[in-house]
This record gives sequence, C-alpha cells and structure tokens, in this order.
Amino acid sequence: MAEKIFELSGKVMLISGGTGFLGAQFSRALAGAGATVVAADLRPPDETGALERWGGLFGEKIFYEPLDITNGESVSGLLERIRERHGKLDVLVNCAAIDPKFERDSAKDFEAQKFTSFPLDLWEQSLNVNLTGTFLLTQAVCRIFEDQGRGNIINICSTYGLVGPDQRIYNEGDEIVFAKPVSYSVTKAAVLGFTRYLAAYYRGKDIRVNALTPGGVKRDHDEEFVSKYSARTTLGRMARPGELDGAIVFLASGASSYMSGANLVVDGGWTAI
Repeated sequence: MAEKIFELSGKVMLISGGTGFLGAQFSRALAGAGATVVAADLRPPDETGALERWGGLFGEKIFYEPLDITNGESVSGLLERIRERHGKLDVLVNCAAIDPKFERDSAKDFEAQKFTSFPLDLWEQSLNVNLTGTFLLTQAVCRIFEDQGRGNIINICSTYGLVGPDQRIYNEGDEIVFAKPVSYSVTKAAVLGFTRYLAAYYRGKDIRVNALTPGGVKRDHDEEFVSKYSARTTLGRMARPGELDGAIVFLASGASSYMSGANLVVDGGWTAI
C-alpha cells in the first residue's frame, strides 16, 4: 500500500523550466515514478545538459516542448498540444524562474547588485518571468483543471522567499564581492503567497495547490561558497540533486492527498536557525 500511494503511472505532468537544473531533475524523478512528463522550457534539453540526465527516459516518459511562459500564445499553444497528445493534464509544476547573474569580479556588476542601484529592467524582468509568467501558465492550466474537476499544482519556491539572504556567504574574507539580488527574494516570497491564495480559492474543489521550498543544491559552486553555505545548515552540507526527488513525487502523488496551501521545506535545516 505504501508503494501504491506514490505511484504516478497514467499521470500526465507539465513542468515549466523543465530543462533547467532543478526542472530536469524533477522531470527525471516524476518520470521514474511512472508519470508522463512534459518538460517545457525556452531552452532545448541538448543545450542545458538535461538530455544526459534523462537518459532513456527522454522520448519514452519525458517529452520536451518549447515554452515562453510570459507569452499567452505560447502558453495556449503548449496546452493545446498537451490535450491533443495526452488527452489530459494531472499536475502542473511551476519551476520556471530567473535569478539575475552577475560577474563576481566586475565592479559594474557589483554596483548593479546593490539594492540602491539595482536596475529597473532586471527588477521588471524578474517580475515578468517569476510572477506574471507563473500567473499566465497557472491561469490557463486551471481552466483545464476546472473542466476536469481535479488537478494538482506545485509551485517551486526558495528559502530566500522565507528568510532574507545571508549576504555573508557570498563574501571573500571580509570583502563583499557578490550580493544576492532583491528581485529573487521578493518574487519567490510572492510565489508562496500565490500558492496560499489559489489553495483558498479552490476551497471545496479537488484542485490542490502546494509549494516546495528547496535549499541550496550543490552543482558547480566554488568550495569556499559550499563551505560557508554548509555551515549555515543544521545538516552541515548542501543538498545533492536527488535529495529533492522524494519531495516532488510526494507532492505530485496521492501520498499528499490531504495537503493544500502547504509549503514543504527541504533545506537541510537552513531556516531552522
């Protein structure tokens, strides 16, 4: 019985940002649990390394679709293709987001990271993708869910949507060389508010809405950053990519059937201290 409540066979799932680092991992985890996964993204999987991570699942359980979540026509076209090819949609995972990147050794870029000089165009870009794009895609998907009478939405948030960034972990010694930009924290906090709004809006309906808040996942970070980040967690390390698999499968499956409006935090204890 325990295995069956996590079973995803026969389920169709859409992941925005599906070829990105976390999106590709989530696609692999859900497909591995039996789901048919549509990984939608502006970037094709051969450009992001997702193809290697998916292996034989690509073309069998994972299918790539191009998507610009900020464009209504792109959104509606994708959902029409999903209807034609799969006949339904069971789960939406809102994973697409941008986090402005800056050169660590660039004085110009460092100035742009500061709150008092953060560029308006980068602020608006983050709002457009992380919030407006999430709104447009979710709104369109909810029309399908309302017609079906059921659905499940998982919004990917961040610890920086719960607590302010600890800028000390981006320093080199006593020198501040990088600052986590304001737009990422603000938009991720808003996604959590969006989650709670939708959960309350669909009160009494079989449409669930929850959030997953992961902590930092180790990839190509330098060792000094990894050490400083790890020291801020109760487990003393960053997450490995596969350590989020259980959480995403749990929220996508019947194992979480009595959850809505919740935020599942998997952060190694970062927000506990």
